Amino acid sequence: QVQLVESGGGLVQAGDSLRLSCAASGRTFSSYSLGWFRQAPGKERTFVAVISMSGSSTYSADSVKGRFTISRDNAKNTVYLQMNSLKPEDTAVYYCAARRGGTWVTASQYDYWGQGTQVTVAS
Repeated sequence: QVQLVESGGGLVQAGDSLRLSCAASGRTFSSYSLGWFRQAPGKERTFVAVISMSGSSTYSADSVKGRFTISRDNAKNTVYLQMNSLKPEDTAVYYCAARRGGTWVTASQYDYWGQGTQVTVAS
């Protein structure tokens, strides 16, 4: 069982940066791949970025490549999403998710989810 708690969201201006954090409970954090997803009002939840168990491999959605960076600190049981050059279309609730084993970009492949943190980017 893994519990995930996101933090770091807020209201920013276009072009600003934010860093989201997701703290996980449990002793087997390094056994989980971790992903960030987002959901805008009235839209489906979509993939943002994923990082492998060791942190050696990452993959991001085309819409955020070059602007968002996912990272993890297994010693702190925490995964991060550094978001730079934010745009109004990045406005959404951001969720972190965990799954045992390999990385996936599909939300249905993840077993554990946080409660989400709101990111609002004003133009």
